[in-house]
Amino acid sequence: MRSVRMRILATLLVLAGVGVGGWQLLPSQGSTGKAITAGTTDAVTSLDPAGAYDAGSWALFSNVFQSLLTFEAGGTAPVPDAADKCDFSDSHLTTYRCTLRKGISFPSGRAMTAEDVKFSFDRVKKIKSDVGPSSLFSTLRSVDASGLTVTFHLTSPDATFPFKVATGAGSIVDREKYPANGLRTDLGVDGTGPYELSSYSKGKKAVLTPNSHYKGAIDKTGRPVELRYYADANALDKAWTAKELDVASRQMPPEVLSKLSPSDPDQRVSESDSSETRNLYLNTRTGKPLHDVQVRKAMAWLINREQLAATVYKGTVDPLYSLIPTGITGHTTSFFDAYPDQDVKKAKALLTAAGVSLPVHFTYGYGKSSGSATAEAADLKKQLESGGLFKVTLKGYEWTDFQKQWATGKLDAYAVGWVADYPDADTFGSQLIGTGATMNTGYSNKAVDYLIQDSQQFADRGDASSDFQTLQHDIARDVPVIPLWQGKQYVLSSEDVGGSQYLDDGTGVYRLWSLNWI
Repeated sequence: MRSVRMRILATLLVLAGVGVGGWQLLPSQGSTGKAITAGTTDAVTSLDPAGAYDAGSWALFSNVFQSLLTFEAGGTAPVPDAADKCDFSDSHLTTYRCTLRKGISFPSGRAMTAEDVKFSFDRVKKIKSDVGPSSLFSTLRSVDASGLTVTFHLTSPDATFPFKVATGAGSIVDREKYPANGLRTDLGVDGTGPYELSSYSKGKKAVLTPNSHYKGAIDKTGRPVELRYYADANALDKAWTAKELDVASRQMPPEVLSKLSPSDPDQRVSESDSSETRNLYLNTRTGKPLHDVQVRKAMAWLINREQLAATVYKGTVDPLYSLIPTGITGHTTSFFDAYPDQDVKKAKALLTAAGVSLPVHFTYGYGKSSGSATAEAADLKKQLESGGLFKVTLKGYEWTDFQKQWATGKLDAYAVGWVADYPDADTFGSQLIGTGATMNTGYSNKAVDYLIQDSQQFADRGDASSDFQTLQHDIARDVPVIPLWQGKQYVLSSEDVGGSQYLDDGTGVYRLWSLNWI
């Protein structure tokens, strides 16, 4: 399988200023038994895998649940975790079978069986939460279970199904602790991951202790960890500056990231390329102000990504001109090809041809806690209102409310970051712009749906490149979404913490167990 994974540089900048061997080999005295404290601005929507499809929730799921498969650090293909082995049992890629590892047990002491796996997948599809991951299993028809063997029957060939199994959507729960037809609402977690959730305070912290009964893909379950949640980037920076944290990731303010120095003796900096993207999604439904494709094309002519990346993000992100980011198979520059420069005249001509009244009024929603979303919204409002063509009303929401707003089609436009579910271009197609996609723009195009489905039949993912290139051309033509930027991954750690370069490499797994005292 190709170069689908993002180009992880894993550039430990701090190594330029210190001896490589010294800090890696000498443990800090008296610190090895205490918890490592990590901070993030990624919020947790739900502790139930059937009710969350976001980076913050899945980061936690990576540590307290197991999926049948997972990704090794820097890996491009899923490997067994709760499973002993998995494979397609037919040449048509429509039957996928896994055999569980022996001896995996839930916190209650009950052994995991294939019935728990079937139950976990069935309830995701049955509950079909507005903010859940059921759309990931659009090709899953049914699941059979017998002893330690689970068999997935697919509606069409899907070489990407193993990737989806390896995500947070594939988290295996104890069928005796979770309701089949609704979400679990207490603050408990009954999983078999490398950590147990000792305590949880929503929006504040999750206390994790190593699971001594864990059996899976990783060799060591790591140190105790206290994961703290912050309302925004400035709050995270304040905690980091006050030395309240040992590790900080996702996301510090751009002005802080842009000034990071490899010579700072008090911290280590891990910087890597990432497949994280941010897009402006447009509600294409009939009766909405952005329903007309000419109006959406006019918006595309007004976006200046270079300005956004330079001024709001201080060069810590790169302008993005396509749905699929750089470093992923099938990437093109379709929006640059179609809308190379900011051009008010061309935008106005499209709006005139559409016969709409000027300015076009619409509401732009964003998550207030999402990095620099507020400053970004103000900058895009200014760009879109240039020439008097649009009138933009900005509305910021807390993260959970924001998800519900777009999931129920109440917003005209909304900017959302997208962290790849797995290292394959499919995660930027089926989940973002396919009919019934999780981003819920109302966009539906049979030709695009065909390209998505056709691309899934190729076991060699490089063979899907042509489909993805055509798909991106179609999206630049129909504009249900406008790509904005592609991010970089930054992780800061104190000088006595190692392993932070493996914490978050874009495979969708948040490896808290990689952190260690040195």
